[in-house]
Amino acid sequence: MSGTEKKTGRERGEEWWQTDIIEMRPGVIRLRGYEIQDLIGRVSFPAMIWLMLRGELPSEDQAALLGIALGAAVDHGPQAPSIAIARMAATCGVGINSAMASAINVLGDVHGGAGEQALSFYGDIAVALDGGATLKEAVLARLDRFFAEDKGYVPGLGHRFHPVDPRAPRLLELTREFAARGVVNGRFADIAEAIEAEVARRKGKKIPLNIDGATAVIYGELGFPPPLTRGLFVLSRSVGILAHAWEQSQQSERNKGPLPREWLWAYTGTPVRPFPEGDDTGE
Repeated sequence: MSGTEKKTGRERGEEWWQTDIIEMRPGVIRLRGYEIQDLIGRVSFPAMIWLMLRGELPSEDQAALLGIALGAAVDHGPQAPSIAIARMAATCGVGINSAMASAINVLGDVHGGAGEQALSFYGDIAVALDGGATLKEAVLARLDRFFAEDKGYVPGLGHRFHPVDPRAPRLLELTREFAARGVVNGRFADIAEAIEAEVARRKGKKIPLNIDGATAVIYGELGFPPPLTRGLFVLSRSVGILAHAWEQSQQSERNKGPLPREWLWAYTGTPVRPFPEGDDTGE
């Protein structure tokens, strides 16, 4: 087509969105080049997630390890804000999609973002290793910088509820098994365990790896970038959110708030006071 020829409406429409993910027209659906009917029944849900995000099908072992990480973080009970919000929303009479959206929208930096932060932290150490540092040197340097510049907790360590997060040791154990079979190389598992050991040395007590740190190990081993770690957590936790929203919707409670009705919040404002005399602003 010459520069003077006008594009048809269809051609302009086709350029409106451009994607490498899906090709679709009447009677045809292709995902990353694969016919949908060829994928159905042959590709697991974790493998489909991999294909959609990465553009290629994973090996069976890669899909299995991804599924392990996704399955480990599906729920943490109504004490987790996202789950509580899903249940509260359900008591307000909204549909299940609204209850799920309400819950997912609170998965931010504090609740839901620690896996992304942990993988970024691991990644900084991996870069130092690529530059020739030993694992010990890289971990020491990154922790020195963290404690000098940042406040709070080292991402991926510790849990406000569990002295030892029961999910983390099992995830590390499985990662080591997959590494022994050559599915992954175990590098991020080494990094996480070295961080855990060095923080214990500095603090004088062990602060164990948590679910976010452990799933970040797996996502890092599988080659996912940190921002996708948060998205994968959202996919995982959506399962628990859905289950709790559905369960609550089958119960008779209405307008259930965050506290039992006989409990009230702590008021910390101005004590009771009389309205000033002569300040009536009415006419």
